[in-house]
Amino acid sequence: MDTTEPHASTERAEPAEPDDLTERARALSARGGRRILGIAGPPGAGKSTLADRLAADLGPSLAVVVPMDGFHLAAAELARLGRADRKGAPDTFDAAGYAALLRRLRDADGSTVYAPAFDRTIEEPVAGSIPVAPTVPLVITEGNYLLHDAGEWARVRPLLDEVWYLAPDEALRVARLVDRHVRHGKDPAHARSWVARSDEANARLVARGRERADLVVDIG
Repeated sequence: MDTTEPHASTERAEPAEPDDLTERARALSARGGRRILGIAGPPGAGKSTLADRLAADLGPSLAVVVPMDGFHLAAAELARLGRADRKGAPDTFDAAGYAALLRRLRDADGSTVYAPAFDRTIEEPVAGSIPVAPTVPLVITEGNYLLHDAGEWARVRPLLDEVWYLAPDEALRVARLVDRHVRHGKDPAHARSWVARSDEANARLVARGRERADLVVDIG
């Protein structure tokens, strides 16, 4: 993985090993109080993989992962709103609810906070799935729209201490997306169509927030 700072010169930074990212996250957790690290990037960039790896490296006493995807609207609500055919777009999430949870996590009051998860086996959010103990100093949250600045999403970025933007190889990213949709029940033709129509439209929107990240992580 290579890392480059946004707004810096065009000169590439020295290559960063995975351990460098872990140590950066560890340093964030040691700043005192509750800190929140965001990992953003387009669909299929590897956000959840990195978030889970960081949490595993740091251990449960230091870090817990709270995914943005827990705030997907339920399938029944997407159908009612007429948005089921573009699930994953910004208006198919409860952005205000996500921001409210981040605020609650920042303002840790000594109680355990229960966050929702997203169960890909049923393609639905599941409330109360992730306990965040008051003693955990770092929450790692990952998702497409952490840097999106429209509507309720604009409330998210100010609640994050750092945001890293993942910039993967595009061909590999698309291939991973198609494979993910196939593994979760779509036939290959439908998967390719969905990625081209829906996921890639979302990816273009997500890319507009790249310049607001604290760190850009180039994934080969």
